[in-house]
Amino acid sequence: MFEKLANIFRVPDLRRRVLFTLAMLAVYRLGSHIPTPGINGDALKAAFDSQKGGLLGFYDLFSGGNLRRLTIFALGIMPYITSSIILQLLTVVWEPLARMQKEGDLGRRKITQWTRYLTLVLSLLQSMGIGFTLQSQGFVLTQGTWFIVMTMITLTTGSIFIMWLGEQITERGIGNGMSLLIFSGIVVGLPRAVYELYKKAANGDWGQFTIPALALLLVVMVLVVAFIVFMERSERRIPVQYAKRVVGRRIMGGQATHLPLRVNSGGVMPVIFASSLLSIPNMLTMAPAFKNGGTMFRYFGGVLEQLKWGEPLYTALYAAGIIFFAYFYVSIVFNPADVADNMRKHGGFIPGIRPGHRTRDYINEVLTRVTLVGGLYLLFISLIPEWMIAGIHLNQLPVWLGGRIFEQFTPGFILHGLSVSFYFGGTSLLIVVGVAMDTVNQIESQLVMRHYEGFTSRSGRIKGRKTWG
Repeated sequence: MFEKLANIFRVPDLRRRVLFTLAMLAVYRLGSHIPTPGINGDALKAAFDSQKGGLLGFYDLFSGGNLRRLTIFALGIMPYITSSIILQLLTVVWEPLARMQKEGDLGRRKITQWTRYLTLVLSLLQSMGIGFTLQSQGFVLTQGTWFIVMTMITLTTGSIFIMWLGEQITERGIGNGMSLLIFSGIVVGLPRAVYELYKKAANGDWGQFTIPALALLLVVMVLVVAFIVFMERSERRIPVQYAKRVVGRRIMGGQATHLPLRVNSGGVMPVIFASSLLSIPNMLTMAPAFKNGGTMFRYFGGVLEQLKWGEPLYTALYAAGIIFFAYFYVSIVFNPADVADNMRKHGGFIPGIRPGHRTRDYINEVLTRVTLVGGLYLLFISLIPEWMIAGIHLNQLPVWLGGRIFEQFTPGFILHGLSVSFYFGGTSLLIVVGVAMDTVNQIESQLVMRHYEGFTSRSGRIKGRKTWG
């Protein structure tokens, strides 16, 4: 293994890429310790400790702990992710943007530029909202307009700088830059999560079930990691046969191959998309107008309460959003009509299926079933942190849906969770394992291309997940 790691530094270009990636991640971590001016850090930390299982915990995970300390990188990568969601949705409903996407590299560069501008706008709006929220909650040392302006400038600049870092890593480093920034933010919090788990075990927070619960938690974590690796490498292979044809004086084709359809083509993106959309109602509850006693509370207060983390309505919409975005993302990255047309042009066919429309329909049918399996897999993995942190509040369902029955006969750890750290959830493990597999896959590609042995014991390469940029 050490010999294989040493091969990375024997290739000059690969060595430069790896060192550049590490340097950019070091810059990202350095900026994570520079606080935003004018913040009462102790009061803000106490607020996060009291709400670490909800929306704030979710945002703090993707910001690498920057939101908890409100550093210059507090907005993290979320404005860029939200901008990508909006533009990808618009490519489906707005024809000019769809045509631009089909223009090849030039069209993608234009869409990327628009994503940057939209990221700037969203960063300004979010930083302004954070500034007003901090003032209303008493987390500010000196209140006033100047604090709002300074917060907007600081957080927006930090968000744009993070976007630049991610693009530089993608272009000049190894792996997908945006994914690696999220990855580094999660990994850096693992020691703190392990320590919190140790304190719970030492203090006996779970009573006489502390030791069995701790053992069960560790077993579940190992099984979840193994399950994620298995599903990320799983694919449905459609056999493809190419007919023999004469090109000049040579005979081309005649070989049998397969068309791989990955079970989870969208990676972690459906989970991030669904979480980002459902975070909007939770953000509204922080505004003074939507708080209890505000002007909008009497109209939307009940609905917003049901859309909080752990509520049954939130869980149902979260599940539906993951399934929807799993299909939506696959529809963007994979077009059965183009695959069938290219296969027909090169003399390929699926045994037993006629070329053309029948091949397109068959691939679409298989892809639909495979994507459903991938969506259910993401749903299962994503509901693990929901249960471990906040539980599923089935007891708060209306009476006609059996709310009182769940209150009487459902164990408390199901309704209220285990209050463990967010870092042990399935979503964070999915990101960590997926990004690690993708990065190792790219390093292996560079090594194999230069006739070096990869990391795996066999010559076969491991499959990385689909990334986003």
